[in-house]
Amino acid sequence: MNELLNKLVENNKNLTIDGKVAKYIPALGKADPNELGICVADIEGNIYTAGDYNKKFTIQSISKTISLMLAIIDNGIEYVFDRVGMEPTGDAFNSIIKLEIVSPSRPLNPMINAGAIAVSSMIKGNSTDEKFKRLLNFFRKISGNENLGINEEVYLSEKETGDRNRSMAYFMREAGIFTGNVDEILDVYFKQCSIEVDCIDIAKIGLFLANGGRLPSTREQIAGENIARIVKTFMVTCGMYNASGEFAINVGIPAKSGVGGGIMASVPHRMGIGAYGPALDDKGNSIGGCGILKDLSRNFNLSIF
Repeated sequence: MNELLNKLVENNKNLTIDGKVAKYIPALGKADPNELGICVADIEGNIYTAGDYNKKFTIQSISKTISLMLAIIDNGIEYVFDRVGMEPTGDAFNSIIKLEIVSPSRPLNPMINAGAIAVSSMIKGNSTDEKFKRLLNFFRKISGNENLGINEEVYLSEKETGDRNRSMAYFMREAGIFTGNVDEILDVYFKQCSIEVDCIDIAKIGLFLANGGRLPSTREQIAGENIARIVKTFMVTCGMYNASGEFAINVGIPAKSGVGGGIMASVPHRMGIGAYGPALDDKGNSIGGCGILKDLSRNFNLSIF
């Protein structure tokens, strides 16, 4: 497997030439666009790696899957989806337009920024610090990495430049989607996006979902199987932004990308996959990571369809 993964990394390196790193968050613009790595963690406990698999990057929108799980655990399915919808948008991940034209006004799904901000507002705690600490500990438990923390530079960069997210948050508060202090809610969201991971970490998160919300090592049920199913379904329909349909056809497995260059994928009952390549396509997905996952899926017939 390691030999194959090395081959896939090399075969897809040329794709990174056509991608661009995310510069709208200045700290992300410092990434090396030539980096590309992959990790596969299977249900038997094997971990296979290739390329720049141990390069640290911020999890960004991949975090939306984990915050959604905790919000459902905290509040129940009905509460969460009374406030956030379940439908793909067809728009960019940071678009605000549907908040204005959809009635009643609410984010169409929890994988776009507006929906993820609303979800973050549902994390329980008596303070911003307590809410984020609960969320970070949830990340640590699922990934099996007790050392996970935030990249302070990226966090401050997101906080400094996050005006579009602020505008969405204020709009949603005015529409009654959530209450509370907007800056405090956004602080949780910016911090969760700034959690620093590598390919192994997100492959283990993908494996957790593949295993129905149970820790593969201990079989402990951390999130209900139905919650894991909901998250994987959103990954299929909305996880790759407005390229989710194309990804479903070409790769065929639940996946969630982030503009830090990561892609977390989950093959039910088989494996979790973590890919990293900060050179992004025009939809905000890792161009090299998508190439590797496409080839890997075809090599092992991973498509769930």
